[in-house]
Formats: sequence, structure tokens, C-alpha cells
Amino acid sequence: MILKLAALGALGYAGYRYYEKNRVDRNGVAFADGEPEGQFRNAGSESTSSHDAMSSTDEALDETYPASDATAKY
Repeated sequence: MILKLAALGALGYAGYRYYEKNRVDRNGVAFADGEPEGQFRNAGSESTSSHDAMSSTDEALDETYPASDATAKY
């Protein structure tokens, strides 16, 4: 009984590792396919992975992302 549970646990763990390995997003969750590699993506909903329409506020915030971050210079 214990050996069956251990084998089932090992099989479940192997399946979980296989699933996690194959679902890794190479360029980040916010990036659409075809976007350049790096930390930043182009602004706008066409550059996101979901391509969902953005409100005007969301699009304005998306366009100002790198400039809106405060610098760490004290």
C-alpha cells in the first residue's frame, strides 16, 4: 500500500514538472508573440499577449511605463 502511494506521488510529481516545464513563457506574460526580447515591450493592446482592448486610461499608463518609474537616486 505504501509503495503504491509512493509510486503515485512520484508519477504526480513527474507530471507536474513536465507541465510546468512546458508552460514557461519565454518572453514574459505581457508580451505578444513576435515582440522583441528584453525587459520592455511596445505600448498598446496589440503588443500584449491577450490583445484585449484597453481603456484610454490603461493605454495612457501603458505608454508612460518606463518614464513613470521613480529613480533610486537619493
